[in-house]
Amino acid sequence: MDVTAASQHGYTVNLSILFNELPLLERPAAAAAAGFTAAELWWPFGEEHAPSRAEQDALRKAFGDAGVQLTGLNFLDDLSKGARGTVSVPSERERFRANVPVAAELAASLGTKALNALYGNRIEGVDPAEQDALALENLVLAARAAHEIGAILLIEALNRPESPDYPLVSAAAAVDVVDKVNAATGLGNAKFLCDLYHLAKNGEDLAAVIDTYADRFGHVQIADTPGRNEPGTGELDFEDLFARLAAAGYTGRIGLEYRPSTGVSADSFEWLPRELRASR
Repeated sequence: MDVTAASQHGYTVNLSILFNELPLLERPAAAAAAGFTAAELWWPFGEEHAPSRAEQDALRKAFGDAGVQLTGLNFLDDLSKGARGTVSVPSERERFRANVPVAAELAASLGTKALNALYGNRIEGVDPAEQDALALENLVLAARAAHEIGAILLIEALNRPESPDYPLVSAAAAVDVVDKVNAATGLGNAKFLCDLYHLAKNGEDLAAVIDTYADRFGHVQIADTPGRNEPGTGELDFEDLFARLAAAGYTGRIGLEYRPSTGVSADSFEWLPRELRASR
């Protein structure tokens, strides 16, 4: 990869998918050893929507001791049990709402400025309009909680082949929700999480997505297609994509949210020179 294209961006490594061959509390130090100073996480406590103070303190200590900044955190996502978020799921209404202040407080204590709220799957027998109304109510609460700590709220499109029951499977669908949340709150802090892997799996024109929606991006995540491995293992032209992001004015970090092709995370960063891994 052309280092010039890669050098235009800062990077953050997702420790829920990378270094997950290690226990959670060892991953920040492993990321630091690989040269990274920023990381992000899916909701790191499984189905616990309100983890104990001791569990939260242990996570804070792991990041502090490693000297790694937590740049992004999911609200309760239930990914550990195969769900795709809890925002629009009626049976999870109370758990999600109880989780909002917990996640926001944890983010505030770690200086985390982006909170991701996965929309949730369609539920058989439930009117989609009912789910969408609940999602908007919950996302408004989440956006306000994020605003109180100076953070943005991220809304993400996933891909239909891997998440067939998830309704936001295009950039346009996710941006529509972003716009509805911002209209409801007046805060303007809801943003689109542009995951280039998911959009590519959906067959979207990535160049067109960047040109059309870059001003709505709150974060960008990457993995190569089709295997969701590191850049250079698949079909995507990351030199071109990085250059397009820079040209479109995207100045945020790029999240590395891929599975290492060899199963060893530390061996999956050769595409990114070590001097570019420290966040800017």
